[in-house]
Amino acid sequence: MQNIKDLFDVFPQAGRVEWIGIRPERRESMEVVETIAVSEKKGILGDHYSGQSGNRHVTLIQAEHLPVVAALTGRDTLDPAVLRRNITISGLNLLALKDHEIQIGDVVLQITGLCHPCSKMETALGPGGYNAMRGHGGLTAKVVKGGIIQVGDAVVVSPTVIA
Repeated sequence: MQNIKDLFDVFPQAGRVEWIGIRPERRESMEVVETIAVSEKKGILGDHYSGQSGNRHVTLIQAEHLPVVAALTGRDTLDPAVLRRNITISGLNLLALKDHEIQIGDVVLQITGLCHPCSKMETALGPGGYNAMRGHGGLTAKVVKGGIIQVGDAVVVSPTVIA
């Protein structure tokens, strides 16, 4: 029988990068891109957050949550750009990544916390949009090792790294 703590390191499969977006300027729309460069000091190069908070270099959201948020806001589908996260990942339960590092391409990210919705979700998604996003906002991460991330890259979870 496995110890419950050991189960935290078992994931059935790698994830996959489905979508990438950056915001070159504050309060601007997301720009959809196929590739981003990230660095340990600046985060996503070309994003307006670049060089700011080290714990929020990159924001991630789970692709499987998009239909849920869409349904909760009365939509058939939801464009990831509306949610203002940088990377949409499928195939992994992102909430289970607490205390882990992940590797995407040659980049290593350390998960730093939940990415709570902001008041802009009420405008972007309509009345109730903020509440629809609660629990579905994704995660924040800091860059441990820089490099290139591309749509289609595998997302591999490292064993637990934080006590």
